[in-house]
Amino acid sequence: MVFISVVIPSLNDARMLERCLAALAQQTRAPDEVIVVDNGSTDDTAEVGRAAGATVVTEPRRGVLRATAAGFDAAKGDILGRLDADSRPAPDWVARVEERFTADPTLFGLTGPGDFYDCGPVWQFIGKNIYIGGYYWLMSLFLGQVPLFGSNMAIRRETWLDVRTRIHRDNPRVHDDMDISFALDPAMAVELDDRLTAYISARPFDTLGGFLRKADWACRSMVIYLSEVSWLDRRRLRAEARRRRADERFRTA
Repeated sequence: MVFISVVIPSLNDARMLERCLAALAQQTRAPDEVIVVDNGSTDDTAEVGRAAGATVVTEPRRGVLRATAAGFDAAKGDILGRLDADSRPAPDWVARVEERFTADPTLFGLTGPGDFYDCGPVWQFIGKNIYIGGYYWLMSLFLGQVPLFGSNMAIRRETWLDVRTRIHRDNPRVHDDMDISFALDPAMAVELDDRLTAYISARPFDTLGGFLRKADWACRSMVIYLSEVSWLDRRRLRAEARRRRADERFRTA
């Protein structure tokens, strides 16, 4: 059986974190390790994590990418799951992560959709189909494959060991999931699995300022990486890697 760690960065989000940890406690396949990264909280985030049996890692330098990186660095797992404090994974979330990575040894990253809670049906539709759907569509154009979505994702340990020196962890104004997605080696395949379900908060839509801040992080992430490798070259490299994987599967079939 593979060892699965789940990393949850949290900044002053103790009440949401309680619900996320409660959902992890109800999994049909329990995670082998849960790591809460306290990203400089002034509330009881750390106490909530410890009370739930999680390992608490402290990263006082604020920034989601910094916190995510600190958690992944500390994790012991063969597979490193990633949720937000406001994520509520479905009961089979960990089991599904294990199933997909076990079934496909060429898979280096797994991600799923975001279904919004704490909002009405109109915002649920907008959030899932325009906000999250738009993210997957636009980023796929630039990456040549689907991106990782930080509220609902998992990667192999070797994936993290490969990208950890290329990410911009000292830049607090980049999107963590985008930064990791761009840093992936072209040969590392990511799968979007509609059955990997995690419910997420509609808080990004609460204030215009919060929404624009996330948009600013996204733009900064894209500018950084597209200045290094053009989107056309990135797509070409991904296509070549897909052909090599297909050839390898054919030879071993």
